[in-house]
Amino acid sequence: MNTAMPSKQRGFSFSTFIFGAVILVFASIFGMKLIPVYMQDAQIKNILVLLANDPEMQNGSPRAILQSFSNRADIDNITAIKAEDIEIAKDGASLVLSASYDVKIPLAGNVSLYLEFNPSSDQ
Repeated sequence: MNTAMPSKQRGFSFSTFIFGAVILVFASIFGMKLIPVYMQDAQIKNILVLLANDPEMQNGSPRAILQSFSNRADIDNITAIKAEDIEIAKDGASLVLSASYDVKIPLAGNVSLYLEFNPSSDQ
């Protein structure tokens, strides 16, 4: 029977565990604030692509296109952008819709994250 004791224990100390837990909590909070913003950007891009590929919108007036975007944005609860922010252009026979907007995300105290988005129907 071998009763020799290990010369050194291995593993995390309590302070290392607490430090790792704090880092994990901050990363989780950061992620929970960023994910909805990126999801909303994907929704905006999806609406722009749908409108640009809609046969009714190909020859529609700019007002009709913006109204259609506004209706779809209301359904999807999009608050980061308004219909007036949409740029409408023609690329040959196809419709190209794009936008440029910024989102400011407060993190903690006076620390904020500033994100710029440029969704487009041709990307």
